[in-house]
Amino acid sequence: MRKLIFLTIYSLFVNFVFAQTIPDFRIHSHNDYFQNIPFYKAVAAGASSVEADVFLVDSLLMVAHTEKEIEMGRDLQSLYLDPLQRSLEMNLGLKRPFQLLIDIKTEAYATLEAIIKAFDAYPTITANKNISIVISGNRPAIEDYVNYPDYIFFDYQSLNPIASPAILNKIALISLSFKNLSDWNGKGRLTHEDHEKVTSTVKKAHAIGKPFRFWATPDSKTAWKAFVHIGVDFINTDMPFECAAYLKTLNNREYRNMTFSEVYQPTYVSDKAQGKVRNVILMIGDGNGLTQISATALANKGELSLTQLKSIGFLKTQSADDFTTDSAGAATAIATGEKARNRAIGVDTSGVKLENITELLFKNGFISGVVTTDGITGATPSSFYAHQKDRSLTEEIINDLPKSKLSLFIANGNSTKSMSNAIGSFVLLPEINVVGQSKEDKIGAFMPSPPVLDQNYKELANATVNALQFMQSKDKPFFLMVEGAKIDSYGHENDIGGVIAEGIGFDMAVTEVLKFADTDSSTLVIITADHETGGLTIPQGNMDRNEIEGDFTTHDHTGTMVPVFAYGPHSFDFQGVYENNELFHKIIHALELKE
Repeated sequence: MRKLIFLTIYSLFVNFVFAQTIPDFRIHSHNDYFQNIPFYKAVAAGASSVEADVFLVDSLLMVAHTEKEIEMGRDLQSLYLDPLQRSLEMNLGLKRPFQLLIDIKTEAYATLEAIIKAFDAYPTITANKNISIVISGNRPAIEDYVNYPDYIFFDYQSLNPIASPAILNKIALISLSFKNLSDWNGKGRLTHEDHEKVTSTVKKAHAIGKPFRFWATPDSKTAWKAFVHIGVDFINTDMPFECAAYLKTLNNREYRNMTFSEVYQPTYVSDKAQGKVRNVILMIGDGNGLTQISATALANKGELSLTQLKSIGFLKTQSADDFTTDSAGAATAIATGEKARNRAIGVDTSGVKLENITELLFKNGFISGVVTTDGITGATPSSFYAHQKDRSLTEEIINDLPKSKLSLFIANGNSTKSMSNAIGSFVLLPEINVVGQSKEDKIGAFMPSPPVLDQNYKELANATVNALQFMQSKDKPFFLMVEGAKIDSYGHENDIGGVIAEGIGFDMAVTEVLKFADTDSSTLVIITADHETGGLTIPQGNMDRNEIEGDFTTHDHTGTMVPVFAYGPHSFDFQGVYENNELFHKIIHALELKE
């Protein structure tokens, strides 16, 4: 029954696997007979080569690692030839080249003769041009290779050139021991010297015109990636499923950055000063955790405008009802100073309206604005003007906009059908570039929808510059919230390229804000995130190529702390580790206002 269930799963999975584009590498299931389900497990994982060690014992072809481990019933036919033939007869994948590598542990000629005799009962296998039977381990003399059937090939374990075309045609691949070249354990990286030796070896093998495999290799993600990049054709592994899962997504997890944020060096004249704070600019990178910032900085030639700042702290992000916050709960905590439930917009845990920072500041003579690459009803921007029990109440949220204390909003695309009827006293401007010159009291504008990656890096920066021009022209103290929303979106998609691209765009906006703060010494800048998205790690990269490998652990948010950076007067107040709702109170304290 167990075998039937596995075959059913195998048939579904393997047909999917083999329908995919053939990668530049092939996975070799080393000592495959150690798998709990030999052959099937490796093939289901996408391996295109499996290895069986064979002993000839009283005319039986037994599969084992050593003679002491030989068990009755574990022979070549039952573990490999029967499953291989069954797969072909049932059309269970194997629609691309597949290699059965038989490592002979006993005398070469007699064992190979027994192998050929065994294959006489499997004409379906020997007639299939996609299947190669490759003899490794103890092999006949090389000049005898041509004396064996057409379906029999050999593993050549030398880099010496082969003059005979007939013999060359009988060689399926070249294999050598990795340990003869390096003692690397698969952690960290190869030394430069070892890397050169390994690369040279692979090039020599390819010069002979055959695919190449190392045996006795370290078996780790780092090693698999290194061998793929060096050009090893068959990746040797005892973990075919893990290896396949990692390598098949490697191209999607490696990103080479080609567009850069020009790093701005602040003057620091007003930084950490005790002077009065007049204006506050709060920047929120949605989902922009420490690893996202690290990845963006490393892909941006090692630094960002953001990383020039000296006052740094960390926010704890847990919401009132969950270990892992959503954007609504986090933004409400930041905007109101009280922890809220996930999905809540500007209300407390009982659903009662909370006064937000734009409303409090309005009573003290401030004007406020929000700039976001999200829609205006997105969880983060709406937490600074709306009061609703659930973020999904889009119509109710947009109806709160005309009643809000905002003087400005800039958001991504107008996708709300009733927007024109709910805009109230806001004057909608036709494009972002006219915002800065507007003389209206309350304005709104929309970025193109949807933004196109690689063409809109400066979109948020441009919107921020125009917003600052508008706010400054009113000759009143102001509060401006600027959100880079799409870092979160790409985190949910586990798209490292998108995360970095949006991070670059966010840093371009940071640059403009810092420039403004250096021209207005009474402006306090705070830059943080609502939460981290994706559980991102960056195990590998290449600084010379501005390349990052990102590895995600989830498609959702995580509960990790997020960094907070501050610049300008009273920036030192934002150092330390504290709850996200404390950010509100620190801002009010810096402004010397009463709550």
